[in-house]
Amino acid sequence: MNKLMPILLFLCASVSVLTTIGIVVTLISETYQFFQKIPIFDFLFGTKWSPLIPPKSFGVLPLLSGTLMITFIACLVAIPLGLASAIYLSEYAPKRVRKVIKPILEVLAGVPTIVYGYFALSLVTPLIQSIFHSAGVFNALSAGIVVGIMIIPMVCSLSEDAMSSVPRSLRDGAYALGATRFEVALKIVVPAAFSGIVASAVLAFSRAIGETMIVTVAAGSTPNMTANPLESIQTMTAYIVQVSLGDTPHGTVEYGSIFAVGMTLFVITFLLNILAQYIARRFREEY
Repeated sequence: MNKLMPILLFLCASVSVLTTIGIVVTLISETYQFFQKIPIFDFLFGTKWSPLIPPKSFGVLPLLSGTLMITFIACLVAIPLGLASAIYLSEYAPKRVRKVIKPILEVLAGVPTIVYGYFALSLVTPLIQSIFHSAGVFNALSAGIVVGIMIIPMVCSLSEDAMSSVPRSLRDGAYALGATRFEVALKIVVPAAFSGIVASAVLAFSRAIGETMIVTVAAGSTPNMTANPLESIQTMTAYIVQVSLGDTPHGTVEYGSIFAVGMTLFVITFLLNILAQYIARRFREEY
């Protein structure tokens, strides 16, 4: 049994590696076939995305701009609120309060994203329309705000873990020099936990850029290269959902386009994860 157990554990660990390899091989294979029909330059730099309606165009920039707009709005919401929540939980909250709030935040992270989508459509969008009368039923601002609300627990939890790992002696030294609790939090704890905080922000960015159901429900399906967040847009993930519903024949260029878009999304999130790991190692403080 002692000889068999390491083999079983190795096989279990190999499943995730083999799955990742399978996904990457499938993406590369299908994407290569797509680029045999569509020039990669037209795909990367084209400003019109219309793969299903003639005249067909395969410029991914409208999808990319919509995705980045949603992500930017989400980060504007999530990072300040998540970081403030983390500072409160780490430096101000009594143990009893922390024991109540942190599990609630973790439950918030487990809410299905489709529920967030209908929350955006039924509550946030009417609120935005009451303020901005030109806002459409489907708009980027509503989806971005709710994606930001969804990733607040990620930013808060990871940042709070980084702050909690800062040694108590650093805080005591600052208090001994006459610093207030707020000064200790901002000038001692946050800089000491900087690597963890930045890594949480980058991971939150990566999570927002790959969000699917909220943007599918609330942002619309208009590949629109616009800077106005009150208009309907379409993200890369929403397009993949639209084409993957079964109406597009297998092997067509339209079918291949979802793999090209998926590969673009994969490369972006992969680079973001590498950046998060680099930042965590580069700015890590050793105590």
